[in-house]
Parts: sequence; C-alpha cells; structure tokens
Amino acid sequence: MSNATSSTGSAGSQTLLEQAVAWARSAGELTLEWFNNPTLEIDSKSDGSPVTQADRAAERHLRELISAAYPDDTIEGEEEATHEGTSGRRWLIDPIDGTKAFSHGVSTYSNLLYAEDEDGPLLGVINLPALGETIYAQRGLGCFFNGRRCSVSDVDDTRVAYLSCTGFHRWNPDMFTRVTDAGLRLRTWGDAYGYALVATGRIEAMFDPVLAKWDIMAPALIVTEAGGRISSRSGGDALSADVQGDFSAIASNGAFHDDLVTMLAP
Repeated sequence: MSNATSSTGSAGSQTLLEQAVAWARSAGELTLEWFNNPTLEIDSKSDGSPVTQADRAAERHLRELISAAYPDDTIEGEEEATHEGTSGRRWLIDPIDGTKAFSHGVSTYSNLLYAEDEDGPLLGVINLPALGETIYAQRGLGCFFNGRRCSVSDVDDTRVAYLSCTGFHRWNPDMFTRVTDAGLRLRTWGDAYGYALVATGRIEAMFDPVLAKWDIMAPALIVTEAGGRISSRSGGDALSADVQGDFSAIASNGAFHDDLVTMLAP
C-alpha cells in the first residue's frame, strides 16, 4: 500500500468522493438492518475475530457498486478475495470496523472505504451509520464532517487533552503511569470512531497498539487532511506493518505527537 500520511499528487475528481460517501452510507443503511437485531449471527474467522452476515452483505454491496461504476478498478476487502483490475486505482473495504461493538449493540461501529491511485492515497470515508455521522477526505481537498469542513483541535496542553484507545490490550503499568502523569484524560471511544473524533477536533489523540490494514488506511488519510498527524506507535510510518504483520497507530492533532510516542512506548 502507498503511504497515506502523504497528500502529494493531484487532487482527483470531486465526483469520486461524492460517490464514495454515498456508497459508504448505503452500506451503513444495510448494516442497520442487523444492528440490535436478535437474528444477528456471529461467526469466528480463522484468526478468531468475529464476522457477521452484516459484514459480508455490506462488503458485497460495496463491491457491486464499485464494480458497476468502475469495472477496471482493483477491489480489496476484508471478507472476500481481491479483484485485480487494470486501471491503476485500488479500493479497500472494511465493511464493519468494530464488529465487536456492532455485535454488542454499541453505536460506534463504522463502514470504512478507501481508494488510492498512481499518486498515492486518494480518498477515505468513515461512516458511522448508527450515529448519523460521516467523516471523509480527499487528497488535497481537506476533511469534511457531514458536509462541513472540519479540522483537528488546537489544544496543546496535555493536561486538558483527551486520548482515546480501542482497548487496553498491550498496555502495561508504565504506559498508564506516563499517560496519567502527563494529565491526559483517557477514554475508550475506540476503533475508527476514535480517529473520527480526532479529525473533527472533539478529542486530541487516538492510539491503537495493534490493528489491520483495513482499519488504518481511510483514517490515516482523513486525519492528515484534517491537519493532524499519524504515525506508528514507534513514531514511524503508520502504514508499515511490523515484523508480525501487524500495524499500530497514534493519531493526534500534532501539538504533542512526539510526547505521545514516548508515553505509549511498550
């Protein structure tokens, strides 16, 4: 994958972004049919992570929409095999980011859609259907929240800043001590919702010690276009997997990002 922390290259078509937003929202409407529904069935994939019929249906829906509009584009998704295209543009689908939240009736799950072209990351969408929120960005055009331009917060004092995380797996006591000593207010509004909160200026930082490429591509571009900064937990490229094949991410408004890297060191 290309480096989504860069916004170089031409901006691309505004129409494409509008299509992507509409597609993600329609996939979100589809998932709401199973949300808090007793008929929801939860299976386990080979890696032990949960998957539901809503995940599979949303990805199939997005694949069909993209293929109908752009049959030569490559499509990669979490639940189905990659369709290799010839156009030079690639789509990445996470049909439900936060399947655990979704399956427990928690409203912070999202639908993620990302595209890149020969110039690198092109667009990203975080759609939160149960909350009625959509955050999206396109290279060089900035970031938007339900149609209005948005940006990261200007808070530069850790004592009044909020740090979110998906969970406390892979934390240790020293990390907690460093975070609390800095005065950061710790919350667990996790998964892509945390990155949406950073991009819209509602919190200052988000941390994921381990995540998959499906989870990070769209949020990385969105946070960057909102004026923020994103890196791996070591301070390197957030889109480069470590030796175990896992990704990690710290996203922030940029005001004290290097301090966060130090605080969240394992």
